Amino acid sequence: MASLVGKTSSLINNTLSAARPKLNVFLKYAKVELTPPTPGDIPAIRQGISRLISGARSGAWRNVSVREAWLNTLVTAEVFFWFYVGECIGKRHLVGYKV
Repeated sequence: MASLVGKTSSLINNTLSAARPKLNVFLKYAKVELTPPTPGDIPAIRQGISRLISGARSGAWRNVSVREAWLNTLVTAEVFFWFYVGECIGKRHLVGYKV
C-alpha cells in the first residue's frame, strides 16, 4: 500500500510539472484574448462595423480570394457552434427544453 501511495504521488508530481508550462502559455493568451473590450476599443469596433456594412453595400464581398472566403466560413461556423454550445449549457439538454 505504501508503494502505491508513493507511485501515485510521483505520478501526480510528474503530471503537474509537465502541465505547468502549457498552463502558463494558456494563461498568457487568455489574459489577452479573453478580456472584455475597454472604452478605448469602442471607436475601433465602430470603424470595423462601418467598414463591414459599407463593404456589403458596395459588393466588396465579391472580390474575396478563395482562402479568405474559406477562413470567413470557418469563423462563421465557429461562432455558430459556440452559440449552440451555449444554448445546450443554458438549457442543460442537447435537444429541447424540459416542459
